[in-house]
Amino acid sequence: MSRYARQEVILGVKAQASLAKAHVLVVGAGGLGSPVLQYLVGAGVGEITIMDHDTVEESNLHRQPLYDMGDVGRPKALAACQHLNAANPHPRLHPHLCKLTPSTAISAIAPVDLVIDAADSFAVSYILSDLCLTSQTPLISASVLGTSGYVGAFCGTAPSLRAVFPDLPDSAGSCARNGVLGPVVGMIGTTQAQMALAILTDQTPAPMGRLVTMDAQTFTFGGFSFLGASEPDEAMPFVDAAALAEQDQLIELRCREECPQAFHPTAQRIAPPDIAAAPLDKNHRVVLACQSGLRAWQAGQQLKTLGFENVALFAQAAA
Repeated sequence: MSRYARQEVILGVKAQASLAKAHVLVVGAGGLGSPVLQYLVGAGVGEITIMDHDTVEESNLHRQPLYDMGDVGRPKALAACQHLNAANPHPRLHPHLCKLTPSTAISAIAPVDLVIDAADSFAVSYILSDLCLTSQTPLISASVLGTSGYVGAFCGTAPSLRAVFPDLPDSAGSCARNGVLGPVVGMIGTTQAQMALAILTDQTPAPMGRLVTMDAQTFTFGGFSFLGASEPDEAMPFVDAAALAEQDQLIELRCREECPQAFHPTAQRIAPPDIAAAPLDKNHRVVLACQSGLRAWQAGQQLKTLGFENVALFAQAAA
């Protein structure tokens, strides 16, 4: 009996053949990426590029069952490929041990049919959304923290992430600071995988333009359609070192105690509360840098209210 016989009963032989021809980019091989990768490989997706620069830590294992104790210290992308190939040797897996930046994302997105954002970083999410919107590539993005999360199908034939979330959050949470439960991450990740299979096999109704929410504390699900949502007129893009120009005004928002070496040798250090009074030229682009991109976005919003039209963000964690 075929490995895929049970799902072919639902999808059909033609759809299974479509999966075998598909190429998917998965950014992040952690808590979300583990179930995403396991189910895509299990379903017979023919080619998967895995982008993750991180290594396996013991504290990851409660929510990343793709790995075991023998993987601690190994690059996630390499360990993931080993375990996935052991489960199904047919898919072609490509590990990319690098950070997701606007530059690395362009070449990674170009050959694929679908992008899955499993990094759970708003900087990465917005970078992927901006590029997928331009290339009309479907993007399945998700976020989870504590006992709740969401997953949505953006770009392609649907509005972008910015159309649904034009503003960044007020504060940056993290699994280390706020905690996270393994089953919650797994449920969100498997939902991403299910959306991916639906898109790759042209199922109807398609999940494009649909956002699903989950609260595991109250065991409730929600969601809504965002088809028809308007794209923001003026979005501040994320950039990396390759996109910096000589005339750019580079601002490091982190203090020396937090970041002894600024993101660029010529960057000025200006604290976020002082950005509105800084002697900046409105005729040249301002590039604001911090660790996650959140303080950069907040400082950029201040500059926007002062008439600065050309502002970009640099997130060290994503670059």
